[in-house]
Amino acid sequence: MDSRPCPGVIVGTVQRQETWDADTAQCYDMPGAGMFAPAVVGPTVDRLAGLAGTGRALEFAIGTGRIAVPLAERGVPVTGIELSRPMIDRLRAKADEATIPVVVGDMATAVAPGTYTLVYLVYNTISNLLTQPEQVACFRNAARHLVPGGRFVIELWVPELRKLPPGQQAVVWQSDPDYIALDTYDVLHQHVVSHHIRLDENGGARLARSPHRYVWPAELDLMGQLAGFELETRHADWQGAEFTAESRSHVSVYRIPANR
Repeated sequence: MDSRPCPGVIVGTVQRQETWDADTAQCYDMPGAGMFAPAVVGPTVDRLAGLAGTGRALEFAIGTGRIAVPLAERGVPVTGIELSRPMIDRLRAKADEATIPVVVGDMATAVAPGTYTLVYLVYNTISNLLTQPEQVACFRNAARHLVPGGRFVIELWVPELRKLPPGQQAVVWQSDPDYIALDTYDVLHQHVVSHHIRLDENGGARLARSPHRYVWPAELDLMGQLAGFELETRHADWQGAEFTAESRSHVSVYRIPANR
């Protein structure tokens, strides 16, 4: 899974605003690498700019501005909602309040001023909402910000339960000489905890953990229907690859009917 605190930051069972603390914000940005690589950011920004058209965009959980900053540079007016003040502080090193306004609050409930043609939520972040009611509320919050015909875009991973051996709860999804990452699943409550173990040259280890609630695409579509959305498209990536049973993630575009 991708939406996670930095390896090396120790995180226990904490509130979301504690998970995304000053230490995490400090090491979150990786210019030119990982999720900040041009090959990742470029297609995302291209697709979102096309969906926004000549209107305004609102990013839920804007973070340090990985997508918002280059999208604003493309001429799309961007506003953000963000729970973590340390993440906003990092964003402010790149763009001031006049360039990218940010409302401090929970993406499931916080209200940004005005209306938008596009609301987007990328890099698995809806899974940081740990209950189904919170995730439904997030859809409804997106709907209340959109003009008729406006779109809500979600990027989300597909739960990898098929990789779970019978009787086991953990899936290792990355194993390097200095880094091991695994997810442990609670299938009864649709919860998953991502564990990140960073090994140093002296034999020491640091553990970071982040909790998530996984969502199947069909459940996500029902959440959209409850909020008044229709599924417009679903692809396996930002470039528009076909979504199949083997896809590990998806980009889903929901639309509010133009005649609502």
